Amino acid sequence: LAIEALKQHQLRTGSILGFAGAKSFAGDMTGLEQPCDILIPAAMENAIHIDNAERIKAHLLVEAANGPVTFEADQMLRSQGITILPDLYVNAGGVVVSYFEWVKNLTHIPFGLMERRRRERRNQTIATALERMTGQPFPADIRDEFLEGGAEIDLVRSGLEDVMRSTWARIADLLEEQPELGDYRTVAYVASIRKVADAYEAIGI
Repeated sequence: LAIEALKQHQLRTGSILGFAGAKSFAGDMTGLEQPCDILIPAAMENAIHIDNAERIKAHLLVEAANGPVTFEADQMLRSQGITILPDLYVNAGGVVVSYFEWVKNLTHIPFGLMERRRRERRNQTIATALERMTGQPFPADIRDEFLEGGAEIDLVRSGLEDVMRSTWARIADLLEEQPELGDYRTVAYVASIRKVADAYEAIGI
């Protein structure tokens, strides 16, 4: 699908239904059962259950909603060879950013306040050095973005990406170390419980 065109269609009509060149599934859940590489249930809890799990044809299922797959369906999907990335990890971004906001409110200091101007001066120095070395002006189409020290939203997104990347690395490494855990959902729970246990142990509990 042409994603930008679909977005414009949604803005014009208030719906994604009726988009030219696409098949609409209104009023039922059969859209989940179409052949695809990646299926992302992102709205309803228990959207995939024992009655429709065997008709899911995706290779990878990414749980963007909270609990979109029932326990029984999870077992059936995995028996069919479908890899599931659990909601515990996939939709954690909202909680992560809420934590960032909580930290900001505690300190009353916007993200980047202590270093933004220094970063801008450093980037200006780099741009000037490149211009002197090459004898060419810094490309105008990226100059402003490069010189900017980073808006608060950019820093939040950077922090979110870092947390999600490091968390995924921890999950993937644990599954490689302990393949007997079997699936990403179990591994994510084990990794989370271990982290909580380590925190309690660190404070002597």
